[in-house]
Amino acid sequence: MINFKNVIAQMIAAATNLEIEDLEEYIEVPKEAKNGDYAFPCFRLAKELKKSPIVIAQEIKEKIKLDGNIVEKMEVVSGYLNFYINKNLLTKEVLTQISKTDEYGKSNMGKRKTILVEYSSPNIAKPFHIGHLRNTVIGAALYNVYKYLGYNAIGINHLGDYGTQFGKLIEGYKRWGDNYNLEENPIESLMEIYVKITNLCKEDEQVLQMCRENFRLLEQKDPYCVELWEKFKNLSLTEFQKIYNILGIKFDSVIGESFYIDKMDKIYELLEDKKVLKESQGAQIVDLEDKGLGVCMIKKSNGSSIYVTRDLAAIRYRAQAYDFDKCLYVVAYEQALHFKQLFEVATYLDIEQKCKEGLVHVQYGMTRLSTGKMSTREGTVIKVDDLLKEAISRVEDIIKQKNQDVENDQVDAKKIGIGAVIFGNLANTIIKDQVFDWNNVLNFQGETGPYIQYTYVRTKSVLEKAGYLPKIEEIDETKLADEYSQNIIKLIYFFQDILIQVTKKDEPSILARYLIDLSKAFSSFYNENKIITEDKDTKNARAYLSYAVGNVLKIGCKLLGIEMPSKM
Repeated sequence: MINFKNVIAQMIAAATNLEIEDLEEYIEVPKEAKNGDYAFPCFRLAKELKKSPIVIAQEIKEKIKLDGNIVEKMEVVSGYLNFYINKNLLTKEVLTQISKTDEYGKSNMGKRKTILVEYSSPNIAKPFHIGHLRNTVIGAALYNVYKYLGYNAIGINHLGDYGTQFGKLIEGYKRWGDNYNLEENPIESLMEIYVKITNLCKEDEQVLQMCRENFRLLEQKDPYCVELWEKFKNLSLTEFQKIYNILGIKFDSVIGESFYIDKMDKIYELLEDKKVLKESQGAQIVDLEDKGLGVCMIKKSNGSSIYVTRDLAAIRYRAQAYDFDKCLYVVAYEQALHFKQLFEVATYLDIEQKCKEGLVHVQYGMTRLSTGKMSTREGTVIKVDDLLKEAISRVEDIIKQKNQDVENDQVDAKKIGIGAVIFGNLANTIIKDQVFDWNNVLNFQGETGPYIQYTYVRTKSVLEKAGYLPKIEEIDETKLADEYSQNIIKLIYFFQDILIQVTKKDEPSILARYLIDLSKAFSSFYNENKIITEDKDTKNARAYLSYAVGNVLKIGCKLLGIEMPSKM
């Protein structure tokens, strides 16, 4: 497909002697169509040329020889030089590209680059709640987009299967384990035990010390403690996998913190060799005060490990195993200090510089209840399996109310319900906090996942009414020169650029908002233009444009982890 930004950059470069690469960085896409398809802001040149931006824009315009087959016209507006792409050329380029592949927007731009994405990472023996859901769908969307753009993307589920909490759980199980059937309700039972022992620890310091001793024994591979720990882990993984299956989530690597236990001695050794490991009140620390990051504890005073050390071991292992270009950690912003400390201490490890520079904390906002923050210890969480079942159930009720005679009611209800939940977690900038509300999550009106799915179903309906999909050779692009058709064409043209923006900012909401915009554009097109007309050329063009919209919506939603229903 023609890179129109590059074409315009070449035109400006010939008129100014500026570098094409720099010009491509400067060229913008106006928010309003009336200001053209591309705009070159001349303010950057005003100081150097000692002229007003308007004068500069006018002078550049006069030096450019316009090729109407590519750029229809240029205009100077308030210091901007605006370019209008030939509508027929743009339309033909977009629809021809759509006709060539079922994977429109796919690229090999990431070839030979490895991106690790750590996401989901639930804690063993604790419920998979809506906080974990957000983490999971954000990470999965990033993983999918990177992979679609040709990167060697590797999805990692870094399980929380080690730490002092297991000392607590072991102690609780010793006391009350016989009262529970772990095989029947493993997570619920383990959560109840954990809440009870946590409350007891608050009341009795001696019990807390017993829990800490249990964890110390676990680290020393005490047979009884290890047996319990493995039991808790296996039961939890089985339950988590049920949720991943419903969501369609897959990982390339499922490794817990415990995997790195035998790799921590090397971390201590490296930090000692760099003379940054110090003793403080019996504990081992790295002082980061001069970096404004306080003190990072590496080993507790009782000799037990801490999760930052396991994270350091994980970084070193991943650098050696994958030689990654970027390693994304999809973790809530509450852990911002931890990752700043982690990445700073990682500079002392014996790994490639690109790996050190490629460590990225993808921060997202917390999910809170309207009554306050969720807490596993307090037992105030909303479990994901309950949420998904409720979402599907509500959609089934809606379908029944409409008395639709749909063969795949249950299948479509599942796709719509889960799609609503996933999109609700990706629709807005991920750094923003979310207040969980059943009505908002399952609101099928407005800018939601179901709205996009409905638009897709409508495009399919158009083709069913037409009775055929026209061949690309039968499309007369001049029939799509109207404002509503062109709005769609431009959006489809920029689809790959949207995916690139997602990876540059590690922000899947960019794609989510784009899909809403495309759905709105199609709705306007559908309302303003009669598609099934007597004029066959017009009918062919509009039907094919509907097909193109459905194609892009389906691809975009799939990248977000959302499936399309057959009917709505």
